[in-house]
Amino acid sequence: MKALNRAIDRFCTKHRRFGVSRLMRYIVFISVGVFLINMMDRSGMLIRFMYFDPDLIIRGQIWRLLTWVFIPPTLQSQINLNLILIALMLYFYYFIGNTLEREWGTPKFNVYYFFGVLLNIIYGFLMYYIAGVFVWLAPDFLNLSMFFAFAVLFPNHRVLLFFILPIKMKWLALISAGYFIYSILSDVFAGQLTTAFLPLVAMLNFIVICGEDLLTYMRPYTARRSAQTIRFKKAARDAQREHDENQYRHKCAVCGRTDLDTPGLEFRYCSRCNGYHCFCVDHINNHIHFQ
Repeated sequence: MKALNRAIDRFCTKHRRFGVSRLMRYIVFISVGVFLINMMDRSGMLIRFMYFDPDLIIRGQIWRLLTWVFIPPTLQSQINLNLILIALMLYFYYFIGNTLEREWGTPKFNVYYFFGVLLNIIYGFLMYYIAGVFVWLAPDFLNLSMFFAFAVLFPNHRVLLFFILPIKMKWLALISAGYFIYSILSDVFAGQLTTAFLPLVAMLNFIVICGEDLLTYMRPYTARRSAQTIRFKKAARDAQREHDENQYRHKCAVCGRTDLDTPGLEFRYCSRCNGYHCFCVDHINNHIHFQ
């Protein structure tokens, strides 16, 4: 898992233009459009045109590989969700997705999301052609997995639940985990074993990309803090030695510019990177964190 995560980071570092910028904005806006059109189309033709169907995909309707991602919650759940709840869910998806993209960068967020989409597609094909069972794919669990990633990165960040109740992200992630467990157990007791595994499939991209960060967070604080302090001091000594040899004080870890070749350029140090890494003002908020 660590090796795969490192490979993803290297790929994102080398391909900084990969992916769709502000991906969640497009997903949420298209989902809203689908919802509004479906309200006027009582025949359900649009949804029948979009849902995931392995047999129809093999026959040439390849758009179904992605269009199921845009089916909004009220159209894929047996629960009759009201408009306010739908709006809240889509808003949270939008907020969490944009925050993760700003933190990770566009390439890594796109890898995270589309890797989850790919895992769901593979699972849908396996269940259909091996077990002979049609699985209705829905993006709910995939979108909810972003809450876990956000909670690992910002566990104490507060959000207003229903725009009223302040709650930390780590507690909101635990509520989401409880929903995942409830969905799995309810499907198991109902004998729907194929759909029972969908929450687990949606968690695989989180485990691959954020598993190491989660383990680090779950370690005792003192051990985590002491190890981070040791790495930081060692990296600071190495950086200071390099500075002394090259006669500059600051060097951006992304673009390589220094305060010698670009006088007046501001530099900052990232507290989320492991080690002692300096970044210019152009990259302090737009870089892949060193782990």
